[in-house]
Amino acid sequence: MTEKKAERKRGLGRGLSALIGEAAPLGTNPGANSKAGAGDSSVATTGNGLRMLGTDQLQAGAFQPRQNFDADELKALAQSFGKSGILQPLVVRPLKGATDRFEIIAGERRWRAAQIAKLHAVPAVVQELSDSEALEIGIIENVQRADLNPMEESQAYQRLIDEFSYTQAELAEVVGKSRSHIANLLRLAQATRGMRDLLVSGALSMGHARALLGHPDADALARRVVAEGLSVRAVETLVGDKSGDRAGKKPGGKSAKSDAKDVDTRAVEKTLADALGLKVDIRHQGDESGTVAISYKSLAQLDGVIARLLSNS
Repeated sequence: MTEKKAERKRGLGRGLSALIGEAAPLGTNPGANSKAGAGDSSVATTGNGLRMLGTDQLQAGAFQPRQNFDADELKALAQSFGKSGILQPLVVRPLKGATDRFEIIAGERRWRAAQIAKLHAVPAVVQELSDSEALEIGIIENVQRADLNPMEESQAYQRLIDEFSYTQAELAEVVGKSRSHIANLLRLAQATRGMRDLLVSGALSMGHARALLGHPDADALARRVVAEGLSVRAVETLVGDKSGDRAGKKPGGKSAKSDAKDVDTRAVEKTLADALGLKVDIRHQGDESGTVAISYKSLAQLDGVIARLLSNS
């Protein structure tokens, strides 16, 4: 087994919650209005690896998948920290070749906001982590918080494959997504520059991009999608991909599901499925009520759904 393969096997499945679980919980709120000396890492130490570290002792991680940080969101988070402090510690590892310096594995957004709030120290869990673990944890945290745009997520998965020999099946297990979701994201590597810019800005969804991949006029169509607010289904029709219409058709051209679900319902199912990476089933029960069922194949996938729902509460 190669060194990279062995490193990947050690890191596989060691999620963010497992790492934070190794440290004692924060009994108080040490991040609130902390005016400890910026370079004084001995301000507070609790639990196994949980410490207060000066903001100037930290630096952005080399394996951070997130590349875009919204300035307004950082300011809002900084205001929250000024009132309530940092409730969730960062995850960091010692910086190689340096003394009392640390690389951020998870929590760069919190670190940036803490600096805006002029907090001198932040709570952090210090762990010895391999490169593959660092990248894996960075992806898991951001994906579960829905913090990555589709291009960032795609590039992070591709990096795990290229640098640490992950398979798509292993990626699906680690991040709690379906294999088809992973495969569709990896296909975004074929996106044009114009499509990538729109994906990063959030103007174009993964479903839209997937329908446009390989089209000779993809950039022009992408701009039209944004300008006219076209649905994914409309884009599929526009580019001539009517596979969604053909699915489930009976002889004679009628859809086998036409009596149960209309086009709008199936479009909403597809939008939710693209966002969650899991199968979604919507059933109407009367004019205004119904059920939404989300299918998962592992507890990791269920944890990912729960984390997303709680992050928006």
